Amino acid sequence: MSADTPHAAANTMQVFDRRLVRWRRDRAAARFGDADFLVREAAARLAERLADIRRNFPLALDLGCHTGVVAGEIAAAAPGKVGHLFAADLSPAMAARARTGTATPVLAADEEALPFAAASLDLVLSAFSLHWVNDLPGALLQIRQALKPDGLFLAVLPGGATLNELRHALLAAESDTTGGAAPRVSPFVGLADAAGLLQRAGFALPVADTETVTVTYDNPLKLFDDLRAMGEASALIERSRQPLRRGTLLAAAERYAAQHAGADGRMPATFELIFLAGWAPAASQPKPLRPGSAAARLADALDAEELSTGGTAPTGSGESGL
Repeated sequence: MSADTPHAAANTMQVFDRRLVRWRRDRAAARFGDADFLVREAAARLAERLADIRRNFPLALDLGCHTGVVAGEIAAAAPGKVGHLFAADLSPAMAARARTGTATPVLAADEEALPFAAASLDLVLSAFSLHWVNDLPGALLQIRQALKPDGLFLAVLPGGATLNELRHALLAAESDTTGGAAPRVSPFVGLADAAGLLQRAGFALPVADTETVTVTYDNPLKLFDDLRAMGEASALIERSRQPLRRGTLLAAAERYAAQHAGADGRMPATFELIFLAGWAPAASQPKPLRPGSAAARLADALDAEELSTGGTAPTGSGESGL
């Protein structure tokens, strides 16, 4: 969570320092396998969803590939679903690790400026990478444009409830020890916002849903270490340029333990996983019926009697916002 590295000049139109994100991922690449449990779990769940789709995808992209975790999970859970998979990561060091020992083509590429031709991909996958994008609507639009008609986008990214315990402990501890508090944990997209972003980017049949993963620690300081090892320490442009004081860090750990430790003494860290799915529009896709065009009555399907409201509200009813 410290800010002891180079940073870009603040830009009021941006939230994240992309150079810092790349730098931290480069630094994390060498030991990423020691702390990739969260990305691996997210990728495994993404691969299971891909396995449930009854079609194959000749050409796919793993966007934000880290060290190639998604490719491994697809091979295990959805063999044969993907013909040719290639990968890209913002970090050249991560891309190099993903390239090691595999025939998968891997390149270093920025999610905010995708180097792919329009209508060139059948499938785009992304596990725990898009949450560091400043212009997420723009990135989703680029992904949709890179997909062939009826191509699929599947992604998982951390949601708004992620690291709530850590966020509150750090804010309270820093306020108590220094008299003020700086943002130390990044903001994450909410479920409703994620669904809206898919629609805004022009995806057909958009779906967004959420699952929760809880990891327990015997010491919250180990959580800090895992976040650094994953390259997931805060990259907020408006973050404090001062590292956390040791006293503040210890106070946060004590508060975390006091508020969240279970009967066994272990402390939970919550990670909300938001899954996104959307299809590039195609003429062959199902379309909603025109209002009033139904050929059957709902009352018949439910074997119920249909009652008319008469067009007037019951006496004494009031208007409600619900």
